[in-house]
Amino acid sequence: MSAINQMSDLSQLLNEPNVHHQLSVPQLVEKILSRNEGTLTNSGAVQATTGEYTGRSPHDKFIVKDEESAENVNWGKVNQSIDELTFIKLYHKVLDYLKKRDELFVFNGFAGADERYRLPLRVINEFAWHNLFAHQMFIRPDQNDLDHHDAEFTVISAPTFKADPEVDGTNSEAFIMISFKHRVVLIGGTEYAGEIKKSIFSVMNYVLPKQNVLSMHCSANVGKEGDVALFFGLSGTGKTTLSADPDRKLIGDDEHAWSNYGISNIEGGCYAKCINLSYEKEPQIFDAIHFGAVLENVILQEGSHQPDYDNTTLTENTRAAYPLHHIKNTVVPSVAGHPNAIVFLTADATGVLPPISKLTKEQAMYHFLSGYTSKLAGTERGVTSPQATFSACFGSPFLPLAPSVYAEMLGEKIDQFNSDVYLVNTGWTGGPYGEGQRMKLTYTRAMIHAALEGELNSADTYTDPVFGLNIPVHCPGVPDEVLIPRKTWDDPKAYDEKAHELANQFHENFKKFKHASSEIANAGPNYGKE
Repeated sequence: MSAINQMSDLSQLLNEPNVHHQLSVPQLVEKILSRNEGTLTNSGAVQATTGEYTGRSPHDKFIVKDEESAENVNWGKVNQSIDELTFIKLYHKVLDYLKKRDELFVFNGFAGADERYRLPLRVINEFAWHNLFAHQMFIRPDQNDLDHHDAEFTVISAPTFKADPEVDGTNSEAFIMISFKHRVVLIGGTEYAGEIKKSIFSVMNYVLPKQNVLSMHCSANVGKEGDVALFFGLSGTGKTTLSADPDRKLIGDDEHAWSNYGISNIEGGCYAKCINLSYEKEPQIFDAIHFGAVLENVILQEGSHQPDYDNTTLTENTRAAYPLHHIKNTVVPSVAGHPNAIVFLTADATGVLPPISKLTKEQAMYHFLSGYTSKLAGTERGVTSPQATFSACFGSPFLPLAPSVYAEMLGEKIDQFNSDVYLVNTGWTGGPYGEGQRMKLTYTRAMIHAALEGELNSADTYTDPVFGLNIPVHCPGVPDEVLIPRKTWDDPKAYDEKAHELANQFHENFKKFKHASSEIANAGPNYGKE
């Protein structure tokens, strides 16, 4: 028995009379309002704010280093280590703190829609609105599930507990700690609800590959013929927008698993960005924000309960959390077959990547490991001009294992299930950011439609001399001249300079993947290869 179990008084805490287990949505909303944790909006959603922390705090995230994790975790800036004794001491301090709170809230549920691989979990919250968030984001059990529920991972969230870095071994008052040995996530000092969701995603990224299941940071949908599509992409690339298709059913918008049985959603809800949300632009998300939904850091219009989605007073990272059944066009349960098509989305601010290209398996693994997009000015403090951003597997902050583990699994599954892979640039054309223009959404939708319908499989292609990408020379609904980036620039020499500059950035970033095979390393840009 582990030290934490020998010392733990968690069971005692859970049996206290002030601990509420498995409250319904109306009961949680009543608690939120009576405890002044949030406000009811005109649509019936709950609005809450998160104080100082309005986003994830990666500098405060740790994985406990012990005999379970030491040889498995890819340690570094993303996966910071903390020793087991420090974790156990803080764990008991948090439990002692929670014993003194007037009320606690417990949700029992699952991560993983495929029952063969789902993770039974327990979430213990100091805030009722955090418990509503967990209720809506994870998979909700029926009564039979509850009768047989035995949590294999526990999330303990104590936002008002502030750590003392000198005593508790943290970097600040906030901390997010994962112990794979003790199967506990410990969160404190931050009220940002997204830490609850993303910590369990990190857990699934550790446990699923051990079962030969690829965990993925992507959205997924399915067509009328059962054809499945995956959409990978970092923030601002259009992942949520492009996976929401009235002609296809949504499997999920953020986290999925790919097993030998097919695709399954890891979550039971959506955590959508709300900045500049409108019915005209995102009708599915707009309509999903009703009773039971949680609005995070969305400002209400003065003197009313009307959300002001354009208001960035608190943060640009405003969010809505709601269960999948708030979206009409979804798959229930959220499982489907193997993907026919995989789409890597990038918003290239240099304007040199083609709007669509079909990738070989080696190119797919190269671009999966690269995870490229552009970070635009204004999205982060200190960013005044577009910057190339690389996030391995399109989800580096949530990967406990080495990126090569996920990339190799992806390559194997592409081979096994004969999936087509496309790189789609939703960024700039005709010049870089500030000179060219953003790719028209209608063009991008037409290209993705053609890819998913198999219309590009036999298309004639042009091989880009810098990036080595195979570009279709014709796509229904898209002018031919848009497809070849160099032809859209007024100054071809300026294009060449930007293309060579981006190619060099790809090569420089890829140097960190020392264990990648030569076939994968050589699948990157042709220019600047050493």
